[in-house]
Amino acid sequence: MSANNVPFILARLEGEEGSRRTSQDGKQKLQEEFDRKHVSMERDEGTAVDWGFWGDVVSDYQAYAAAYPQQLAKAIERGIPKSLRGMIWQLMSASKDPKLEQTYLRLLKEASPHEKAISRDLGRTFPHHAFFTDGHGIGQENLFNVLKAYSLYDPEVGYCQGLPFVVAILLLNMPDEEAFCLLVRLMHSYDLRGHFLPEMPQLQKRMVKFDRLVEEVLPVLHIHFIRQGVKSSMYCSQWFLTMFSYKFPLDIVFRIYDNVLASGIEALFSFSLCLLYKNEETLLNMKFDQLLVFLNTKMLDIYQVGVVEGEGTRTPIYDIDQYVQDAVSMSITPFMLDQYANEYEELVRTRDAQMVEMDSLRNSNRSLMVQVHNLETDLAQLNAEHVKILNELVMARLRHEELEGDLVRYKLLYAEAMHKSEDALSSQRVSMMSMFSRRSSSNTGSN
Repeated sequence: MSANNVPFILARLEGEEGSRRTSQDGKQKLQEEFDRKHVSMERDEGTAVDWGFWGDVVSDYQAYAAAYPQQLAKAIERGIPKSLRGMIWQLMSASKDPKLEQTYLRLLKEASPHEKAISRDLGRTFPHHAFFTDGHGIGQENLFNVLKAYSLYDPEVGYCQGLPFVVAILLLNMPDEEAFCLLVRLMHSYDLRGHFLPEMPQLQKRMVKFDRLVEEVLPVLHIHFIRQGVKSSMYCSQWFLTMFSYKFPLDIVFRIYDNVLASGIEALFSFSLCLLYKNEETLLNMKFDQLLVFLNTKMLDIYQVGVVEGEGTRTPIYDIDQYVQDAVSMSITPFMLDQYANEYEELVRTRDAQMVEMDSLRNSNRSLMVQVHNLETDLAQLNAEHVKILNELVMARLRHEELEGDLVRYKLLYAEAMHKSEDALSSQRVSMMSMFSRRSSSNTGSN
């Protein structure tokens, strides 16, 4: 986190949901908690806590961040003391809200449709951490309660895998009601919510921005990934979705959260790109399968400085300070991310326009198919009628030929009849002429 990012995050938080800012009652409670710890603790994990410095920060975080951004940025870069981390997170995010805490307590009394899914995933969340090991312990109970309450608070998100790891980090640093309030702030003010909505729109957008970032800052590695078929979604989406809490050591995750809550969710780009930058030479010598294994399990090895031997265990030790320093020193400017965001939005607009055009073409195609189907139906009907007419014509011709045959036969019969009639008349004339001749001869003789 650079000093310039402190006023930026303050201005953004001031501009959003003014009614949800830390109330005076909430500030007073955090101040009282700080005073109690100051009295009871003088050291945090063996490292001296600058109670004067952090007391000034707690007394009025906004004023101190505006007046001394460089000092605050350096202190956060070095790491917030463990004993103060929970309250400083709440101050940086302005999440302390007694009214929202009452809402949380009310939601606990209601039933959520996601309870079975939440319960099923509890055992997968930091299964080796003492706070969450006991299936009926306070850790898993608080984790279940916060996830259930948020599923009711934000029905559109409901419950999504990956969310338990984010909540678990909060619960390791503050009570459950405060963790719920900070979760709400992370989701709505830090725009983490878009990672867990259906289709994960913000996660997709950030993956595209990360790809562009790699292309610009690490062009050779970018080309190598393309040639090997490696996409950011194969390794980086998990980092963004759980804010590195899925596989990274907790001490590193806490430091990442320090910077995210101070400077915004964009800090994830620095911590992600830093790992690629430090491992670039190794990654360039790997093929697809090797790359996937290394990207998902070996990226922190570059910062390993030793190993702690236990009973059958070997726990790596990392130079966390160096990792954080390397990450915050990465040259990633808001202008670059805004440019990538504009490119992505233009890409989405073009894609949406193409989809609209495709839908229009599909509708037009469906309409034409219907017309073709209707025409084919009409043509089939016309063909059937044509065949019927042809059959009728053939039958008519057959009947005509039959009638012509009958006519010829009748003509022959008529001619034969006429011929017989003429013969009969001819015989009759001969007979009459003979009779008349006989009569004439008789009359002549008598005279």
